[in-house]
Amino acid sequence: MNKQKNTLLDLSHTIDNGLITYKGLPAPIICDYLSREDSKHNYAEGTQFQIGKIEMVTNTGTYIDCPFHRFEDGKDVSQMPLERFVDLDAIVIHIPFTETIEITEEHLKGYDVKNRAVLIHTGWDTKWNTDAYFESNPYLTKGAAEYLRDASVSLVGIDSHNIDDTRGNSRPVHTILLGAEILIVEHLCQLNLLPDSKFMFSAVPPKFIGVGTFPVRAYAKF
Repeated sequence: MNKQKNTLLDLSHTIDNGLITYKGLPAPIICDYLSREDSKHNYAEGTQFQIGKIEMVTNTGTYIDCPFHRFEDGKDVSQMPLERFVDLDAIVIHIPFTETIEITEEHLKGYDVKNRAVLIHTGWDTKWNTDAYFESNPYLTKGAAEYLRDASVSLVGIDSHNIDDTRGNSRPVHTILLGAEILIVEHLCQLNLLPDSKFMFSAVPPKFIGVGTFPVRAYAKF
């Protein structure tokens, strides 16, 4: 009997040299540390290698937030168990930005979210890498964050510039979710291509000590 092959859907934006993810933060610098041409001097004839060099802030591209991002004594990416990043039972909730940018607890009620990764699809990813992406983006309210925390979700993702309202200086959603060790993924994309449920979500960062957020290759399996 042939076993049906799983579909994998990439939910991450591509990171390239000079990409601006968040205004005010520097863009990544991606270049050669050792070029193929220069490597010719180190190896036998016909053998070449490239060693890349990347300089960037950790809030680049599609990234995951761990408690250390918000709290000095919170767990960093190296301290979170691997199972918190991989093969999470997931659900998509569709809340188009054309209808509202303020996502409240009322938008989330009626869904089975307990122990699930909750991915909020707003459609904001269509503005990625444009000036419009940084202005008046969809966000969760404090009440929405409290509802998700009390519902015992495992992770919250969004295809927006920030899960919080950036027009002010407070970040209640980050505070509430990360304070409960609920991971956050921002700058997702292609959530419109997912089934509403019955899929697994993964977003795995490298195992760095002292880092609270880092780019991920987020993907769904269904």
